[in-house]
Amino acid sequence: QVQLVESGGGLVQAGGSLRLSCAASGRTFRRYAMGWFRQAPGKEREFVAAIGWSGGSTYYGDSVKGRFTIFRDNAKNTVYLQMNSLKPEDTAVYYCAAEYAYNNDVPGTREADFGSWGQGTQVTVST
Repeated sequence: QVQLVESGGGLVQAGGSLRLSCAASGRTFRRYAMGWFRQAPGKEREFVAAIGWSGGSTYYGDSVKGRFTIFRDNAKNTVYLQMNSLKPEDTAVYYCAAEYAYNNDVPGTREADFGSWGQGTQVTVST
């Protein structure tokens, strides 16, 4: 397993941008697919984005396509979520997650695919 620590959350106005970071411990980061999920108050956790171990495969939830970008730096053991054109409905706690992928470069998109989770970082988008 890996330990994950998110950062970069905060308060932003609608239309603005934020970049979330997720730093992973351990020396096997490149064997993990990575994902971002979010949970708004009173709602279920929602898939946001995922990326394969090499960075060659990415997937996005329908609500964020065209606005969010997931990318990773395996040399820094870090995955990022660049969020542009933010909307009030993007307000949520954002969680980073890791899926042991070994040689499979296609990430999962379900919560059950991911075995390690960070503590979450709050993103609030004001009108």
